[in-house]
Amino acid sequence: MPLTTRATPAEDRDVELLERLAEGRKILLEQVRQRIVGQHEVIDGILTAILAGGHALLVGVPGLAKTLIVSTVAEALRLKFARIQFTPDLMPGDITGTEIIEEDLSTGKRAFRFVHGPVFANVVLADEINRTPPKTQAALLQAMQEHAATVAGTTYPLPEPFFVLATQNPIEQEGTYPLPEAQLDRFMLELRVGYPSREEEERIVVETTGDEARPVRAVLGADDLLAMQRLVRRIPVSQQVVRSAVRLARMTRPGEAEAPAEINEYVAWGAGPRASQFLVLGAKAVAAMDGRPMADLDDVRKVAPGVLRHRVVVNFAAEAAGRTGADVCRQLVDEGRWTD
Repeated sequence: MPLTTRATPAEDRDVELLERLAEGRKILLEQVRQRIVGQHEVIDGILTAILAGGHALLVGVPGLAKTLIVSTVAEALRLKFARIQFTPDLMPGDITGTEIIEEDLSTGKRAFRFVHGPVFANVVLADEINRTPPKTQAALLQAMQEHAATVAGTTYPLPEPFFVLATQNPIEQEGTYPLPEAQLDRFMLELRVGYPSREEEERIVVETTGDEARPVRAVLGADDLLAMQRLVRRIPVSQQVVRSAVRLARMTRPGEAEAPAEINEYVAWGAGPRASQFLVLGAKAVAAMDGRPMADLDDVRKVAPGVLRHRVVVNFAAEAAGRTGADVCRQLVDEGRWTD
């Protein structure tokens, strides 16, 4: 009589949760697309970062609905949303919050009371993050890495789940402060928001110049999302996937044995170990969103451009040849030598 193995209750719950995640993603996309036309890759990238517990940087020219995409996703996920408009005069306390002196009218005693800043939300939109000086940009570093904010020597935990989705205008650089590599590395993905197609733009004009309201129904809540994040962490990957992801990240570093000739020629600094981690985590999230119980190399390939392009710093030779970090990374991913 052949031996059979029964799934444990935990495995049954994971299968059920995986099916719910895939179905929830489908319904969520339907809700978001009631308000957002096109930009399917960007929306999928945001969901990938959220399910992997990472942050995302949206890069695109003005007027492409970057802010609306983020706020709509937060609304569909029933999460607390806060928008911070970054300006040259923004101070760290405007982000984290500050202590104020409060007087008890009955006793006359005075005491400090902490007033929470906008960073105490589930989804924080850092709008035009490169418009504010490094001192204020750095106020987000602890929040992004540790999910906490320290004010006047006291550390306050941020609500979970917590994500920073930042926007950046790539064409207007006067009066801006480029994000340092240490802060760029905190973002799991850099998502490029492009122009819509002709048909999409015509539909945008029709839908945004009429009188019809387009409400978005909440699909998932904070507790659901936390459970799904833990599920993504439990998605298995083969040793081949881990080895290939690590090799891809190492191939971006000039001077490494794995680095091809064009990397040594055009790249000054490559991606660090955090890129390897995000390649695997992103692949797990993509597999989970598709309802698949295991991540593969195609999942790594899908998230690789977004994970790598803001972590690769090109040199003067690349600039003279008209090559960007995104170009170099795309060529590296497409050639597929990292999968050998």
